[in-house]
Amino acid sequence: MCTVNDSDVLTSVAGAVLGPGSHAVVDLLDVVPGVQVDAVRATDDLLPRLAFEESLANIFMLAHASLRPGGVLVAAVPELDRLGAFRPTAPPPKVHGDRVTLQLWDWAPDGLSYGLEVVTLLRRESGWEISASASTRHRVLSAAEMDAALHAAGFTTVQRLAPGESGSRVPVWVAVR
Repeated sequence: MCTVNDSDVLTSVAGAVLGPGSHAVVDLLDVVPGVQVDAVRATDDLLPRLAFEESLANIFMLAHASLRPGGVLVAAVPELDRLGAFRPTAPPPKVHGDRVTLQLWDWAPDGLSYGLEVVTLLRRESGWEISASASTRHRVLSAAEMDAALHAAGFTTVQRLAPGESGSRVPVWVAVR
């Protein structure tokens, strides 16, 4: 599930790559064809969902076309390719004060995709209540697949940053136009 902090980390990484100054940064789903920007960012649940919908190649080409020369695509992508064999049912819950967010995973038999249920609970005087829920399907993306897809879309320099290098909780991909 995306948080404001995920976007902040991606914006910081983009700024570090682009250098000092003011930069036009947009979320991947807010890209407007024909409008060029300095950076496009994608938080951690987006690319696996688009991969499941078989839209990854098209969205990478759109991002590439929307970037000025030297612009960057910065994307947080969980690497779950080794988990498919184990088929875990959930990561640890996220607790933020009186709010808890749970994810429930329903893996495909081949371990290459999973259903994702996200449930947010709020503590009330009467106890815990469900405040929001969402369902989607994701495809597992490997590091090799990300690298190949970004290069195929025309990005010249592609780098994977480990969580410790970027400050994100998942690997961050940086692709330069």
